[in-house]
Amino acid sequence: MSGIVFFSTEQREAVVEFYTETVGASVWLEQPDCTILDYDGFRFGFCQRETTDDCGILTFVFDDKAGVDEAHEAVGDAATETPHENETYEIYQFFAEDPDGRTAEFQTFLHDLPES
Repeated sequence: MSGIVFFSTEQREAVVEFYTETVGASVWLEQPDCTILDYDGFRFGFCQRETTDDCGILTFVFDDKAGVDEAHEAVGDAATETPHENETYEIYQFFAEDPDGRTAEFQTFLHDLPES
């Protein structure tokens, strides 16, 4: 079983380009007014609408700190902070904003995760 999170956007092309060209997601499915992206099994879609959903956070999880650092370099000026350890959640992370102003988080866990 899997799922997809959808967001409405007024600038679908720019948002899809950010997540494919900058973050590294791929187009999983094109629909008439929606694009569904996939990033390592994480599926999320953007649908062209007259308003933009910019609440919520899209979190991309990496295997290690090096992956987070590479993502930070890739997003460039979209990053709102530098990567750092968050002791509360035992993660290494940073936040960025996509073209809609939606928050994207890039992180790795600093401890072993439970088995699926």
